[in-house]
Amino acid sequence: MPKQKTYIMEHTDEAYRLDVKTDPKSIRRQARWCGLKPGMRVLDVGCGPGKTTSILHQIVQPGGSAVGIDCSENRVDYAKKHYGHVPGIAFFTRDFIKTFEELGTFDIIWIRFVLEYYRKEAPKIVENLKKYLNPGGWLCLIDLDNNCLCHHEIPSEMEDMLQKMMKYMETNFNFDPFVGRKLYSYLYDAGFADINVNLQAHHLFYGKMDKINLFDWMRKLEVNAPRVSKFFEDYNGGYASFQEDFQKFFISERRFTYTPLILCKGRKTNKD
Repeated sequence: MPKQKTYIMEHTDEAYRLDVKTDPKSIRRQARWCGLKPGMRVLDVGCGPGKTTSILHQIVQPGGSAVGIDCSENRVDYAKKHYGHVPGIAFFTRDFIKTFEELGTFDIIWIRFVLEYYRKEAPKIVENLKKYLNPGGWLCLIDLDNNCLCHHEIPSEMEDMLQKMMKYMETNFNFDPFVGRKLYSYLYDAGFADINVNLQAHHLFYGKMDKINLFDWMRKLEVNAPRVSKFFEDYNGGYASFQEDFQKFFISERRFTYTPLILCKGRKTNKD
């Protein structure tokens, strides 16, 4: 089967899902670690609906500016409508692998939850983005590791199904559930200096599940189920049964789920 080129979470309501799941507190905490300060010019790669770009823009005030780029024209339109009416913030539709010199250069480039969808192209994207950093500027890579795979105590049949699904998405749809562990090597191979790494928990679910995260995880399953439909033939009761069992597991207050979040930043040297 040919490799899938499209974004695997593509859906008519994807901008809404990304908007409601974005936690401003987490963005601010991660942005401080990345070194965002007032007066800086920051590029948000894979800006989606623009909420994160808006938060980054707030952090670099006074005197700073933010640019968001995304491969989806629909999500860029959403970003312009909901977050683009403030001086010093702008959104554009761009391919992350191609050139976009017309946007200028930046003090910090932020790319969060993007490289996981570009398993093959990720190193090339990192190399490309380096060109748009000012000397001494920082590239910040933020992504997940063991994505969707760390649960206790999930029934063995469901766990086997999740493992098969993620492996199939990795092989056939260019998705990388283990990209987090590769971020350091991407920066190292691209010649960045002063590389720093931070490990946090992104998902940490125990006790009562909140509505936003339940919606987010069930939507992921709903959107991607057609791509892995053949696997549900082996599941007792098919996809409908798996969906019901998965939701039951997530609602259970005994459930424990986590996903590691890895943050890496590297500085572009003055000689680059």
